[in-house]
Amino acid sequence: MKTSPPSRALASHRLSRATMSCAGRARGIALIEVLIALLIFMLGVLGMVGLQATMTRAQTDSKSRADAAYLATELIGRMWGDLTNMASYNGSGCASQTRCKEWQDKVSQMLPRGTGAVTVASSSGDVQVTVGWTMPNGDTRQYVTSTTITKSAN
Repeated sequence: MKTSPPSRALASHRLSRATMSCAGRARGIALIEVLIALLIFMLGVLGMVGLQATMTRAQTDSKSRADAAYLATELIGRMWGDLTNMASYNGSGCASQTRCKEWQDKVSQMLPRGTGAVTVASSSGDVQVTVGWTMPNGDTRQYVTSTTITKSAN
Protein backbone atom coordinates (compact mmCIF):
# COMPACT_ATOMS: atom_id res chain seq x y z
CA MET A 1 0.00 0.00 0.00
CA LYS A 2 1.14 3.32 -0.95
CA THR A 3 1.02 6.14 1.53
CA SER A 4 0.13 9.50 0.29
CA PRO A 5 2.34 12.42 1.12
CA PRO A 6 1.01 14.70 3.79
CA SER A 7 -1.14 17.42 2.54
CA ARG A 8 0.21 20.91 2.23
CA ALA A 9 -1.97 22.21 5.05
CA LEU A 10 -0.62 19.62 7.47
CA ALA A 11 2.99 20.37 6.47
CA SER A 12 2.46 24.09 6.86
CA HIS A 13 0.88 23.53 10.30
CA ARG A 14 3.90 21.50 11.47
CA LEU A 15 6.25 24.16 10.13
CA SER A 16 4.43 27.00 11.88
CA ARG A 17 4.43 25.09 15.22
CA ALA A 18 8.20 24.57 14.97
CA THR A 19 8.71 28.22 14.04
CA MET A 20 6.57 29.43 16.98
CA SER A 21 8.42 27.15 19.37
CA CYS A 22 11.78 28.68 18.31
CA ALA A 23 10.33 32.20 18.41
CA GLY A 24 9.03 31.64 21.95
CA ARG A 25 12.47 30.47 23.11
CA ALA A 26 14.11 33.45 21.40
CA ARG A 27 11.73 35.84 23.16
CA GLY A 28 12.56 34.22 26.51
CA ILE A 29 16.29 34.53 25.93
CA ALA A 30 15.90 38.16 24.82
CA LEU A 31 13.95 38.93 28.00
CA ILE A 32 16.71 37.42 30.14
CA GLU A 33 19.32 39.45 28.23
CA VAL A 34 17.35 42.64 28.84
CA LEU A 35 17.04 41.90 32.56
CA ILE A 36 20.79 41.24 32.84
CA ALA A 37 21.53 44.48 30.96
CA LEU A 38 19.25 46.40 33.34
CA LEU A 39 21.00 44.84 36.34
CA ILE A 40 24.43 45.85 35.02
CA PHE A 41 23.20 49.38 34.26
CA MET A 42 21.67 49.68 37.74
CA LEU A 43 24.93 48.60 39.40
CA GLY A 44 26.80 51.20 37.34
CA VAL A 45 24.40 53.94 38.42
CA LEU A 46 24.70 52.92 42.08
CA GLY A 47 28.49 53.01 41.75
CA MET A 48 28.34 56.52 40.30
CA VAL A 49 26.07 57.71 43.15
CA GLY A 50 28.50 56.27 45.71
CA LEU A 51 31.44 57.93 43.98
CA GLN A 52 29.62 61.28 43.95
CA ALA A 53 28.90 61.00 47.69
CA THR A 54 32.54 60.20 48.42
CA MET A 55 33.75 63.13 46.32
CA THR A 56 31.36 65.53 48.07
CA ARG A 57 32.54 64.34 51.49
CA ALA A 58 36.21 64.75 50.48
CA GLN A 59 35.55 68.22 49.06
CA THR A 60 33.82 69.35 52.27
CA ASP A 61 36.70 68.04 54.38
CA SER A 62 39.26 69.71 52.13
CA LYS A 63 37.49 73.08 52.27
CA SER A 64 37.32 72.94 56.06
CA ARG A 65 41.06 72.19 56.30
CA ALA A 66 41.86 75.08 53.96
CA ASP A 67 39.64 77.43 55.97
CA ALA A 68 41.31 76.34 59.21
CA ALA A 69 44.79 76.98 57.79
CA TYR A 70 43.69 80.39 56.54
CA LEU A 71 42.17 81.32 59.92
CA ALA A 72 45.29 80.25 61.84
CA THR A 73 47.50 82.28 59.51
CA GLU A 74 45.16 85.25 59.83
CA LEU A 75 45.47 85.25 63.61
CA ILE A 76 49.24 85.08 63.41
CA GLY A 77 49.12 88.10 61.09
CA ARG A 78 46.94 89.95 63.59
CA MET A 79 49.42 89.13 66.33
CA TRP A 80 52.32 90.45 64.24
CA GLY A 81 50.39 93.70 63.92
CA ASP A 82 49.79 93.87 67.69
CA LEU A 83 53.14 92.88 69.25
CA THR A 84 52.65 94.97 72.39
CA ASN A 85 49.53 93.01 73.38
CA MET A 86 50.72 89.57 72.30
CA ALA A 87 50.47 88.05 75.79
CA SER A 88 46.74 88.89 75.95
CA TYR A 89 46.05 86.48 73.06
CA ASN A 90 46.91 83.50 75.26
CA GLY A 91 44.16 80.97 76.03
CA SER A 92 41.00 79.61 74.44
CA GLY A 93 38.78 82.42 75.73
CA CYS A 94 40.79 85.47 74.77
CA ALA A 95 37.76 87.76 75.08
CA SER A 96 39.89 90.43 76.72
CA GLN A 97 41.65 91.03 73.40
CA THR A 98 39.25 92.48 70.81
CA ARG A 99 41.18 91.21 67.80
CA CYS A 100 41.36 87.69 69.21
CA LYS A 101 37.64 87.70 70.08
CA GLU A 102 36.81 88.81 66.52
CA TRP A 103 38.96 85.99 65.21
CA GLN A 104 37.25 83.40 67.40
CA ASP A 105 33.85 84.63 66.21
CA LYS A 106 35.06 84.26 62.63
CA VAL A 107 36.25 80.70 63.33
CA SER A 108 32.85 79.74 64.72
CA GLN A 109 31.13 81.22 61.64
CA MET A 110 33.40 79.71 58.96
CA LEU A 111 33.81 76.20 60.36
CA PRO A 112 31.12 73.79 61.58
CA ARG A 113 31.21 74.04 65.39
CA GLY A 114 34.58 75.74 65.05
CA THR A 115 36.77 76.66 68.00
CA GLY A 116 40.08 78.43 68.26
CA ALA A 117 42.74 78.55 70.94
CA VAL A 118 46.11 80.25 71.21
CA THR A 119 49.10 79.43 73.40
CA VAL A 120 51.69 82.18 73.78
CA ALA A 121 55.04 81.78 75.51
CA SER A 122 55.79 85.44 76.24
CA SER A 123 59.45 84.87 77.10
CA SER A 124 60.38 83.16 73.82
CA GLY A 125 57.66 84.51 71.54
CA ASP A 126 56.56 80.99 70.57
CA VAL A 127 52.93 80.89 69.47
CA GLN A 128 50.77 77.86 68.84
CA VAL A 129 47.38 78.33 67.17
CA THR A 130 44.86 75.48 67.33
CA VAL A 131 41.71 75.49 65.21
CA GLY A 132 39.19 72.71 65.80
CA TRP A 133 35.90 71.80 64.12
CA THR A 134 33.40 68.95 63.86
CA MET A 135 32.44 67.51 60.49
CA PRO A 136 28.75 66.85 59.68
CA ASN A 137 29.31 63.10 60.20
CA GLY A 138 30.54 63.75 63.77
CA ASP A 139 34.30 63.40 63.19
CA THR A 140 36.36 66.05 64.95
CA ARG A 141 39.30 67.66 63.17
CA GLN A 142 42.08 69.92 64.35
CA TYR A 143 44.64 72.14 62.66
CA VAL A 144 47.66 73.22 64.70
CA THR A 145 50.39 75.59 63.60
CA SER A 146 53.36 76.99 65.51
CA THR A 147 55.55 80.00 64.89
CA THR A 148 57.76 82.43 66.73
CA ILE A 149 56.84 86.10 66.91
CA THR A 150 59.50 88.44 68.28
CA LYS A 151 60.35 92.08 67.98
CA SER A 152 63.49 92.79 66.07
CA ALA A 153 66.32 94.18 68.18
CA ASN A 154 67.19 97.67 66.92
